[in-house]
Amino acid sequence: MVEEIKVIQPSGILDAAQSQELRKKIDEILQKESSTKTVLLDLKEVTFMDSSGLGALVLAFKALKSVDRNMVICSINEQVRILFELTGMDKIFKIYSNREEFNKTVSSGIN
Repeated sequence: MVEEIKVIQPSGILDAAQSQELRKKIDEILQKESSTKTVLLDLKEVTFMDSSGLGALVLAFKALKSVDRNMVICSINEQVRILFELTGMDKIFKIYSNREEFNKTVSSGIN
């Protein structure tokens, strides 16, 4: 079976409303896409993230991890990077500078 990578790319402000949409997408992957082993969360279009957005990422990470799947993040802006550093999430999430860096890592077999 081919290991698939699913890309989710939210945009705008990742707050309570957007967090619900993210959770729905993760639930759908968990229920319907058994070949998806890695979820790449591309935050290039996210302009701001609040605590509910961060909470949604943590819940998604835990849900995927519990069924032996991965979640990685790429393309975070300065505000999100500072939020991750202040909360210690930069040590939990695998973060790539952009999608190209992620693709290079995957193609070399490291992730």
